[in-house]
Parts: sequence; C-alpha cells; structure tokens
Amino acid sequence: MTEAVYDVVGVGLGPFNLGLSAMIDGVEEDVDAAFLERDAEFNWHEGMLLEGTTLEVPFLADLVTLADPTNPHSYLNYLRETGRIYEFYFYETFQIPRREYNDYLRWVTENLDVCRFSREVTEVRWDDDDEHYVVTARRPDTGDRFEYRGEALALGIGSRPQVPEHLQGHPEDDVFHTAKYRYNRDRVLNADSVTVVGSGQSAAEVFQDLLERQRDHGYRLDWLTRSDGFFPMEYSKLGLQHFTPEYDRYVYELPQEVKDELIPNQDLLYKGVDPGTSAAIYDLLYRRSIGDREPDVGLFAMTEVRDVEPVGDAYALDCRQWQAEESFVHESEVVVLGTGYERPIPAFLDPLEDAINWDERGRYEVTEDHRLDIDVAGDVFLQNAELHTHGVGVPDLGLGCYRNAKFVNRLVGREAYPEDADTVYQDFSVERFVEHVPDASRQRGSEPTPTPTQDD
Repeated sequence: MTEAVYDVVGVGLGPFNLGLSAMIDGVEEDVDAAFLERDAEFNWHEGMLLEGTTLEVPFLADLVTLADPTNPHSYLNYLRETGRIYEFYFYETFQIPRREYNDYLRWVTENLDVCRFSREVTEVRWDDDDEHYVVTARRPDTGDRFEYRGEALALGIGSRPQVPEHLQGHPEDDVFHTAKYRYNRDRVLNADSVTVVGSGQSAAEVFQDLLERQRDHGYRLDWLTRSDGFFPMEYSKLGLQHFTPEYDRYVYELPQEVKDELIPNQDLLYKGVDPGTSAAIYDLLYRRSIGDREPDVGLFAMTEVRDVEPVGDAYALDCRQWQAEESFVHESEVVVLGTGYERPIPAFLDPLEDAINWDERGRYEVTEDHRLDIDVAGDVFLQNAELHTHGVGVPDLGLGCYRNAKFVNRLVGREAYPEDADTVYQDFSVERFVEHVPDASRQRGSEPTPTPTQDD
C-alpha cells in the first residue's frame, strides 16, 4: 500500500522521535508526518520498569517543555488531563517514577495521529526522479508490506542491548541482559545464586531489586564490574552543564581525534550509578549487617568476566582482576549482564550506503545541526546516533527538545521554536570566554587578539 509524500517520515518511535512528532503537532504549519514503529504498542525500556526506579533527569525534560511549556503534550498537561496534578504537587520531587514516564509517553502516542505501530522498516532508498525517500515497511505479525514516501527522514531507532560475543550463546533465562530483567525475574528469584555484571545504573537497579528480595528467596548475590569501582554518576549542578546546547556545540567543533579520546573518558557523566541508588544499596547492606551478621553478598570491582561456561546446573565465570593481574573462577546459577547498549548502523540503510558520507572509522559524518551528511537533497535527522560527533549530551533526554527544535524549524522554514544559546554560567570554548571577560584576549601564535567590543 502506497501513501502520499510526507514532509517527514520517522523511523523508530522512542522519546526523541515521539518528541519530534509532538513538537510538529505544536506548530501552525501543516506538516505531514508519519512515524513508524515495529512494536505493536509503545513501551519504553519495559524490561527495566521496576517499582521505585525514577528518571535520571527532572520531569521538565519531557517531550516538549524545554522548547514550549505551553505545548499540550507536556508532562504537566498529562497530569492535568489524567487527574493527577494535585497528587504530583504534593509528591514534591523532580525525578518522576520511570513507570509514570512510560505512561506519559503512551498517553502522548494516543493523542497523536501520526504514529504507525507494527511497522518494521526493511529498506530506505532515495528516488532520484521524484526526489524523496521511499521507506518500505512490513507488519511483523502478518507480513503485510507498506510503502511510505518522505521528503525528509528522522532516524530514531535508538540503541539495542549489547552482549559481548564471549558471553553469548547461553539459555536466555540463565544469562541475559538487564533489558530483559523484569521478564526473567521470577526465574532469577528461584535460583540458588545470582551474579550481576556491570557498574552502570541498570546493573545497580537490578542489584538493588535483588538485594531487597534476597531474604524472601535465599539466593547468594554478587556484583562484579571491570570498572575501577561502583562510582556515582556526576550529578552536581555545575557538572550537569555538560548536557547543554553550549557543550554540544563546543564538542562538535573539536577535531575528531580529540573527541575520540575525550568521550570514552566521560562515562561518569552519564553511565555511573545514581547517588540515591548507591545510598539505598549501602543502607540496606548496613541494616543487614547489624548484630555482627554477614550479608550473603559480594561486590568486587576491577574484575573482567572473560568467559562463561556451563557447569552442571550453574555457570563458571572466568574472571580476572586486572589491577592485581589475578584470575579466578566464580560460579553462579544466573548471570544478569549490565553490559550497556550499542547503536549499530541499521541494515535498512544499505541502499543509501554510497550516498552517506562516512568517517575513517565507518561512522556517520554529521552536520552541526544533527543531520546526516548525505549526498542527496533530502534531510536525515539523527536522534541519538551522533555521540561520536556531538558528545555525551546526545543520549540525554534533556537535550531532545533542543535538537528537535532545530529539526522542526528546518521543516517549516522559520524559527517556530527558540534555538537556545547562552544557557549556562560557564564557558567551554576560548572564544566564548574572552567574549564574556573584559580583560581577556585570545592569542593566535604570539599575537594577542583584542577582545570584541559591543561596537564590533
């Protein structure tokens, strides 16, 4: 079935593309859009929607508020429309339950008519004659095929769970990624021993959930990570200014070799453990140790799990403490892997491969305003696929509105939404610093450059 040519076709329907659809709905212009999602209904990280877990960003980082607080698809309007506004008022916290954030996103999909579920995109090509993209999709449950045509694309397929190759190949209810934890929790609770691998927030939340249930089920619980320790995520107010338009622009202007060295060393800006989660785990361990008791728990950092092999009804983990250069074997009936996420190049882009500009590592070349650098006339808006060019703020929900404002403005040909600048108290580039400091000057070689004045 073929539909008319849309102004934009979205592939994937996570928070970023859903935010784009909500912001398109909030402009006066008639922007024809269709957003395709392979799943039959919306759910956001459903396998980790655990009781008591919260977003790592304030509720103001919803789909629209940081660009347009009056937009009807805001979180506050969701509360108003669902009759929960006073309950939230007395809740008195900025970090909202993750389950309610998911409920909010589902509410937005129900109030938009551009969302197309059960549409798995299989191919995207460029039609040279009519100058638009042709997106082919199939319905997973029936195999029915659909074709959508768009002058622009918005790629929002997100990330997928990453399991290292040497840890693959085992029964999925015994050795699995944290993304599947809630589906497998009954199995885990009936095991004799459980090991969590990884040191990020997902691993910490799984460990906390299992620790809280341990007394009722009696399993041995261990937590291993190859990181230096179980360190907290950066959450100071000045540290959070790395998730701003200014830092996004600063990183983009750096040489790529500098970015490739910088970004992997900034893990704790977005991959550590929330301080509240860390405190809750410690407090529970403390209470369990009262009366000279030993919790049946182990935490061990600087330890790489090199292999997993079945041994009877359990698994032998080949471990190496890399700092002391010592190896050991650890046995566990269930292994939960908090090994992060990856963002592979989707196979449906294969027909566009020759038109896409790639860097020397085979990654997308990206424009400053988060578009794919491609040798055809149609724009490709990138959602969370440009970490290597724009830095650690790319996956952050708080910058979704900033990026989507640029996309909507380009679609409608005017500044429908403000493109924020000068939002933080610190500067990241020398140019910006000398603009703000009266007695500073910029030097090129040995020649000082006068500070710009208002007349300049």
